[in-house]
Amino acid sequence: MTSLKSAVSALALLVAWPLVAAELPVPTDAKAVDQHAATELERVYPLGALRKISGQLRMENKIEGRGQLSSVTWQLPVERTASEAFTQAREALQAEGGYALFWCEARDCGESNLWANEVFGNARLYGSDEQQAFVLLRLAAPAQDTLIALYGITRGNKRAYLHAEQFVANAPLADVLPTPATVLRELRSTGKLDYPDLGGEPPADWVVLLGRSFNLDSTLRVTLAGAQAEAWREQLIKTGVRAARLEVGQGSASGLHVELIR
Repeated sequence: MTSLKSAVSALALLVAWPLVAAELPVPTDAKAVDQHAATELERVYPLGALRKISGQLRMENKIEGRGQLSSVTWQLPVERTASEAFTQAREALQAEGGYALFWCEARDCGESNLWANEVFGNARLYGSDEQQAFVLLRLAAPAQDTLIALYGITRGNKRAYLHAEQFVANAPLADVLPTPATVLRELRSTGKLDYPDLGGEPPADWVVLLGRSFNLDSTLRVTLAGAQAEAWREQLIKTGVRAARLEVGQGSASGLHVELIR
């Protein structure tokens, strides 16, 4: 994890929290205001916006399991924003092979009070619906049963927080794919998609997912790279993605690499 450690400057804050020190980047000059060492419990993470209907929490989809959960909440210095810290942490984790299962921002996440109280059980994280962001990342093999959750929020008093959790499942997690909206958000935001585990023949469910994601914005054009890039292109065309929007790149890539053509 050398590249991750060099990408952030405050790992000393996690000396007392060894189970997550290898995975979670620490916001610069942040203060840990709440942290919990690994505890075994059942955990449910939403894969869609949160709503409460007739007193019941509603979400489009979810991933759940039993395992070891560690968490930490950082209060950010006044000169740093929740969005900045969230982006830095997300990018560092993605650079290490983690991929987003669900990523939302602002009102696309639903209500902040539900994330704070129902999901994280931490009232400190209740803030403006417009100034929140959440991402749930699944690590690549051999750590594919580890999830990292990040939640950034700015409260009404302008204090900004970044909350991070690491969940290591006791048993293999379900084969849950990212949402199409999450794939599109990641592609637009980062300009690329990396799926190192997709090195073989294109799986049908992933073909359908990427086809739906690309068709959410018919103006997008991408380059596909990897040993099976030609096969991916052929399969994506069958889902309805226009051939002119898909190019095959030069060079090799681990698994499937998608690059946005600007």
